[in-house]
Amino acid sequence: MVQLLVIRHGKTDWNLQKKIQGRTDIPLSELGRAELVKMRLPDEFKQFSWTSSPLKRTRQTAELLGATDLKIEPALIEMNWGEWEGETLPDLRAKYGTEFKYNEARGIYMTPPGGESPADVVARLTPWLQSLKIDTVAVTHKGVIRALKSLAYNWDMTDKAPVKFDWATGHLFDVSPDGGLSPLRINISMEDA
Repeated sequence: MVQLLVIRHGKTDWNLQKKIQGRTDIPLSELGRAELVKMRLPDEFKQFSWTSSPLKRTRQTAELLGATDLKIEPALIEMNWGEWEGETLPDLRAKYGTEFKYNEARGIYMTPPGGESPADVVARLTPWLQSLKIDTVAVTHKGVIRALKSLAYNWDMTDKAPVKFDWATGHLFDVSPDGGLSPLRINISMEDA
């Protein structure tokens, strides 16, 4: 089996404002950079290959964590949030009311207008997971990591997640040849530099 360590990008200004970023290409905020320069990848993962989403915030995070020979992987791009990008959840709930609540209740099949569902994200990630031949660090996004979590835990997102992920840590999985995931260790601290 191949091991996959997934890490979410550092904070952006939109994260701090609780706005949905999706594919809007926003760089790390000053706070995000300041937090990341105090972190580093644990030594046990030093031999892993590095890959990231094409968006700036993930590439910058990988570089600040010490990535070498960083490969850009389009499959790791954030979920397409369509018309909801730039909005906050409270604003969306107020704007769309029961229609939004119904869509949220669909869990893995929730689809923003003009966007993609978490199930769509799983579908686009599966060929990439199947292609992994070496242990890999993937710097990506919350929506992508939630999709991976749904795959690893057979979680349909209609209720609370079976395991709480700390978004400032790494999450290690075994990847089977068919693209299946098995959680190994969750919430791995990025050691202080």
